[in-house]
Amino acid sequence: MNPYAIFNQTKRQRVSDGMMRSLLENCETASHILILVWPQLGDFDSLEYAWWLQRAAEQLADKKLAIRAVGIGNLGSGKKFCEYTGFPPENLFVEPNAELHCQLNLYSGLNVSLPGLSQSQKAWLNLLLMCAGIGSPGTLAEVFRGYKGDRQAPQLIKDDEIIQATPLPAFQGSFFQLAGGSGFQRPFELATLRLRNMMEVLKNWHSYVPDSAYLTQRGGTFLFDTKGQLVYEHRDRGILGFAANMSQPLSFLSLIERDICAQ
Repeated sequence: MNPYAIFNQTKRQRVSDGMMRSLLENCETASHILILVWPQLGDFDSLEYAWWLQRAAEQLADKKLAIRAVGIGNLGSGKKFCEYTGFPPENLFVEPNAELHCQLNLYSGLNVSLPGLSQSQKAWLNLLLMCAGIGSPGTLAEVFRGYKGDRQAPQLIKDDEIIQATPLPAFQGSFFQLAGGSGFQRPFELATLRLRNMMEVLKNWHSYVPDSAYLTQRGGTFLFDTKGQLVYEHRDRGILGFAANMSQPLSFLSLIERDICAQ
């Protein structure tokens, strides 16, 4: 079964009202439909993806693009996620057990097992191994990119923005100019955003991750035209691998204009 057919038949709990609704409800007038299947809502990838979407919110509105996201968690997870990231709760659905991920054949993560481990302990073991790059290609390189900077990526933090990322003291975004200038992703800039996300999740762990059995599950990105034809897909292969181009994670959306011109 193709991804669109799966999404078209899928109903999940919508965060805005707690109702079980179709993922594709109210997408009829959109020029394109972007479906984001996220891992745990407390995962690095989910939080960072939502950050990029909020950053580009105005430009995305001009594209008449319908965006729907499904993340692993419960209603409480979804509400906390939207509160922190600003992602619209009417566009977020929650998935308790990665059933949709399984239907789409998305990467469930490393599956190393040791005798006597519970399912939760096994998930933690495999998550730690994946964070070390085992069974998670590209993760270590992406971690290092967050520290060393990236001249192919845009500046992420405004100079007048106040950054609060415990345990660091609050500081102004202009501090990053000391690390190399402006107009691109400076050293430690992305790492600081990731630290802020990590501290948010750790402070509210049970809200974001009600079931740790799915810690290793990865997600995927699916872009469709109005006829349900797949324009683009990306299937995550590891942690911090939610885009083909992590320097410009939303660059694939340029395909929308090309697709419209071809119609």
